[in-house]
Amino acid sequence: MIVVACPGQGSQTPGFLAPWLELDGVAEQLAAFSEAAEVDLIAHGTESDADTIRDTRIAQPLIVAASIVASQELVRLAGRRADGAAGHSVGELAALAGADVIGTDDAMRLVGIRGRAMADAAAQAPTGMSAVLGGDADEVVARLTELDLTPANYNVAGQIVAAGSLENLARLAEDPVKGSRVRALEVAGAFHTSYMAPAVEALRTAVAEVPVHDPELTLWSNRDGAVVTDGADALDRIVTQVSSPVRWDLCMESFASAGITGFIEVAPAGALVGLAKRGLRGVPNVAVKTPEDLDAAVALLNGEESK
Repeated sequence: MIVVACPGQGSQTPGFLAPWLELDGVAEQLAAFSEAAEVDLIAHGTESDADTIRDTRIAQPLIVAASIVASQELVRLAGRRADGAAGHSVGELAALAGADVIGTDDAMRLVGIRGRAMADAAAQAPTGMSAVLGGDADEVVARLTELDLTPANYNVAGQIVAAGSLENLARLAEDPVKGSRVRALEVAGAFHTSYMAPAVEALRTAVAEVPVHDPELTLWSNRDGAVVTDGADALDRIVTQVSSPVRWDLCMESFASAGITGFIEVAPAGALVGLAKRGLRGVPNVAVKTPEDLDAAVALLNGEESK
């Protein structure tokens, strides 16, 4: 079983869409995606600086668009889809599109709404997120609770992302749990916490108009690492997940239990393959950062990686 994973916010770098625009039809596709998301993806994906593409309104549509384009190109070259799909945070929208739960244009319309709503929610208070690396997990969570912070992402053993007020995040950095270190993340707010409640309602209204189908391949959810077989449930999970923790650790446990034989992270790739190297030891992986990485991904998908 080969799994395709779609990354979340923080994976994008300036100019990362440029090489994809050299592929036939991609410029036209991204122009259509730009209209759906109400974001100029081509300009921001090729010309904008790091500060600009860090803006949640821009970052989220860029990431989902890149994942969809890379996933579709992978399918075209391989002649088949992967056996399963999952997405980290906003990457779940790309995963739903890849599993035919929703259409690609609907995915782009929803990510545009999601990005704007989360940016608006983040603007209501000075909040942020910090990665807590190392330390005993129970002690880390207890310390976060003490500081009124939320464990927003459980990425892999030894890596929990804390979210909440900037003041409390600073207190965490000044006095971390023994054996841990704290690294501030360049994001605009406390995503996947109660601070995002207004964005949940905005997205819930938007998804009510979206045609939905049951997944055409195995689809895992960030909520609890479970396989989701009902399309309406999958879409509802996308909505509620905006203000609840990302359990990527449980997704990787489920991948392992399913006996996956390969892990492919689509553009803008790198972060999830890094986690897979720790949480899925021995499982072959490919990070599709540019079109040049597609040959290796096709070989893995078609069982040719060892030839």
